[in-house]
Amino acid sequence: MKVLYFDCSSGISGNMTLGALMELIDDPDYLQKELAKLKVDGYHLHVSKTKKNGITGTYVDVCLEEHHHHHHHDHEHHHVHRNLFDVNKIIDDSGIDGQAKILAKNIFLRVAKAESKVHYEELMNVHFHEVGAIDSIVDIIGTAILITKIAPDKICSSIVNDGYGFIECAHGMISVPVPATSEIFADSDVVSRQIDIDTELVTPTGAAIIAELSTAFGMMPAMKVQKVGWGCGSKDLKIPNVLKVSLGQMNQDDDEVIVMETNIDDSNSEILGYTSQQLFENGALDVYYTPIFMKKNRPAYCLSVICDKDKLELLQNIIFKQTSTIGIRYRYEKRTVLSRKMIEIDSPYGKILAKKVDHDGKSYLYPEYESLKKIAKENDLGIKEVYKLIK
Repeated sequence: MKVLYFDCSSGISGNMTLGALMELIDDPDYLQKELAKLKVDGYHLHVSKTKKNGITGTYVDVCLEEHHHHHHHDHEHHHVHRNLFDVNKIIDDSGIDGQAKILAKNIFLRVAKAESKVHYEELMNVHFHEVGAIDSIVDIIGTAILITKIAPDKICSSIVNDGYGFIECAHGMISVPVPATSEIFADSDVVSRQIDIDTELVTPTGAAIIAELSTAFGMMPAMKVQKVGWGCGSKDLKIPNVLKVSLGQMNQDDDEVIVMETNIDDSNSEILGYTSQQLFENGALDVYYTPIFMKKNRPAYCLSVICDKDKLELLQNIIFKQTSTIGIRYRYEKRTVLSRKMIEIDSPYGKILAKKVDHDGKSYLYPEYESLKKIAKENDLGIKEVYKLIK
């Protein structure tokens, strides 16, 4: 299993992420070639090797071009900045990989949600100072492009360190972590802390990137590291201002799930239906009922729930709250899972989300039901017709 581990001990920003990930792929021109597909101009990438406290890494600078510069500022003052709709349109209209599009949009959405909360504005009205700007477009979409190219099966991160104190921004002095970063972390599973460095270490873009990518935060897991990428930030601190990303292999054997079961003989079907919906919404991997006969030959149901270890307590609480059961059995089971990813495929009726599953050198595509349902509805077709089209 291919794993990426982000060491955010000196925080994380968009350009540090680009620098580190660029070192992990073998093609130095890959990022430029892919970014050209965005059809956004007014900037060029300046990529250089630089040293931080004796450590050499890659520094990526998004330089705004002079002749666009005045126009750019003009434009920023007289017109609105780009909003989420504009940014999503740039992504959708580009020729980059479908997987990278989904990832980029998800990262932007995290920044937009945070900005909308901080500034108390509707999501679609948020005119990001940060996000509309060309550099965050390059940082976020560039990250999505590189991650898609590396194609890790799992991404995890250290605890994310930020500094303290105050920094200057468009609205004057604000405290670190800045509000957008705080809100992004509050709306994610990120584990973060402050360390004794008197400045900002985590930018909102960096926060959104690590919140979207990483599924676990802590020490580096047991893995065979094959390559290390070092991305440099722009600050000189008492600690090296670098983001270290390790790429390696991890044994896949540790995919263990919990299977919970409970027999229910006195619940009506609406309650059972609602319970299963609640369990799915709170992260159950699968929920199903099996008809059984219990004592005195009463027809009843056995509720089975498959979940990750960290969801055990949460899901048990839902079962106890929603049903009349007073006891739940659970056991640990191993499972074998094929690697899969969501991609967008083209159809005569527009884009369709599908699962791409790889096994033994072959790939299989399984379209997502919700996508097909939407097309069937909008075009007044039978869902079986839509299935045929996709096949």
